Amino acid sequence: MKKRKVISVFIVGMLALTTFGCSGEAKKEEKAKERTAKEIVQDMTVEEKVGQMIMLDFRNWKEQGAEKATGFTEMNEEVGSLIEKYHLGGVILFAENVVDTEQTTRLVNGLKKSSNDVPLFVAIDQEGGIVTRLQSGTNLPGNMALGATRSEKNAHQTGEIIGRELHALGINVNFSPVLDVNNNPNNPVIGVRSFSSNEELVSNLGVQTMKGLQGEKVATTVKHFPGHGDTAVDSHYGLPVVNHSKERLRQVELAPFKKAIENGTDMIMTAHVQFPAFDDTVYKSKKDGEDIIVPATLSKKVLNDLLRGEMNYDGIIVTDALNMKAIADNFGQEEAVIMAINAGVDIALMPASVTSLKEEENLANVYNAVVEAVRTGEIKEEEIDDSVERILDLKIKRGLYEEKSVSEDQKVKNALKVVGNKKHKKQEMKMAQEAVTVVKNEKKTLPLNPKKGEKIVVFTPYDYQGEAVKKTVQNMISEKKIKNVEVDVVPFEKKVFNEEMKRKIDEADYVLTGSYVIQNDPAVNDGVIEDEINEPSAWAVSFPRAAMMYTQKSEKSFVLMSLRNPYDVANFEEAHAVLALYGFKGYSNGRFQQPNISAGIHVIFGEAKPKGKLPVAIPSVTAKGETLYPYGHGIKLK
Repeated sequence: MKKRKVISVFIVGMLALTTFGCSGEAKKEEKAKERTAKEIVQDMTVEEKVGQMIMLDFRNWKEQGAEKATGFTEMNEEVGSLIEKYHLGGVILFAENVVDTEQTTRLVNGLKKSSNDVPLFVAIDQEGGIVTRLQSGTNLPGNMALGATRSEKNAHQTGEIIGRELHALGINVNFSPVLDVNNNPNNPVIGVRSFSSNEELVSNLGVQTMKGLQGEKVATTVKHFPGHGDTAVDSHYGLPVVNHSKERLRQVELAPFKKAIENGTDMIMTAHVQFPAFDDTVYKSKKDGEDIIVPATLSKKVLNDLLRGEMNYDGIIVTDALNMKAIADNFGQEEAVIMAINAGVDIALMPASVTSLKEEENLANVYNAVVEAVRTGEIKEEEIDDSVERILDLKIKRGLYEEKSVSEDQKVKNALKVVGNKKHKKQEMKMAQEAVTVVKNEKKTLPLNPKKGEKIVVFTPYDYQGEAVKKTVQNMISEKKIKNVEVDVVPFEKKVFNEEMKRKIDEADYVLTGSYVIQNDPAVNDGVIEDEINEPSAWAVSFPRAAMMYTQKSEKSFVLMSLRNPYDVANFEEAHAVLALYGFKGYSNGRFQQPNISAGIHVIFGEAKPKGKLPVAIPSVTAKGETLYPYGHGIKLK
């Protein structure tokens, strides 16, 4: 077992709910005690220690007598009994759990009360941008937008805002920031979740985001080690492989993680990705019997030899969700958890699906298999001790044992003041506007200056994106920033460009079109499609290209807005005006789900000055091997 710094915890007289050994109520002790994580571990049973290494989700729950499982939003005795029975060390929340601020605060408080002896990690994926769970929080423009601003101040402020809101809700672990270097334009899962294709920029912005979170007493988790940026397969659905050499991996993929370790990250999350340069051990897939290389999550050479040995990391290692198909389809449920622990993992995330007490067996099978593996020596108990000591060290360090006894109503009152407040929203919009990147502006198309009564037609892939444009324009009109214009919103999901669409353009003075392509199709479509089609890679390119070509033939102003991965602007080389916004979420449920589209509209109409520079290079789709727009490209508007 590695030597480690010892952190002490003070367990004082009448602590409610968080004191080691109190059964849900304040426990009286004759005197205050000072105990280290090591000392606490020595008093724990194997069962208690194994429980600390499991983090479960209760995304949906079916109570006894209910017809079906629904979002788990209110604490109940059934879930509480599982947390207590299996001594769970943590719970992860999803969007289904966090509907609004008051409800979330009460749910988190209830979850924490169910943990008898050791305070509970309550975790969430609140990355900012397109991966956000809080339905009432400040979503922020996202990592690639931050990369476009090049601002470490913006990154630190992002961490502060997210951390402040999570802490107010009682959430103490964030599975963020993403430190993947997105150097593969066809990456289907990372994309704008990455800061950049430049490892130095990823490192600097990632560390600042991390420090911002930690400053608000939230534990950070950098992900996905050793790097998920250069993959063309989503590990939720398959098992990706990265074939680079050790030298290249150390120089690019590993560099941000090295910087995060040097700056004190609390956790590192593994990637379900094969890295044969570090471990080419072959296993038989349980899915089809084919030989597969062990993914990083289950690799001792990657997690112990590389991460703990070569990179000198002694914090917590947590798996990515073990129910993802990269693991679930190829390795047995119990076997995967045992392999992960033996590889060096401290926390197994989502190793079993439990959506009702009838499914408790899923958790029991995993839990009992690990306990038995410890008893038989398949897993060394000293390794379990080391993992739990790390877990308790962090719970002490981040103040989980010292949470003040405050009424639930008071917690709700405080959370309502913090989560999604006006100051945070103002900072969010400022960052989003600074991120907007003008990629092209021929014929001085931008900024637009419509006259009173003129008409703007807006084509967007989905209605909520068009609503964000319309709502923003309406707000600008009411604030007298632009003249009173008419906005016609047309969502084009699965639609063809037909005579009706041409008529809408004929009747308009300006045309705005959003593009939303996760992976570019090598063949650029002309937009001539006779029937409705369901394949996104077809309609998502063909419709906006057709709108572009028709509009520009009529010499009307056309603006293309890239709403997600900026690589898709390569499909619109002929466009006169192109912007990269780095975020596709629009206006729904009475609120802007992300500031990016609104920020883009402010730039288009000259109400904000774009400062963004491309954080990635954009390859051409028509000339293979050539760069269409280089890293750092960005046009300023006069």
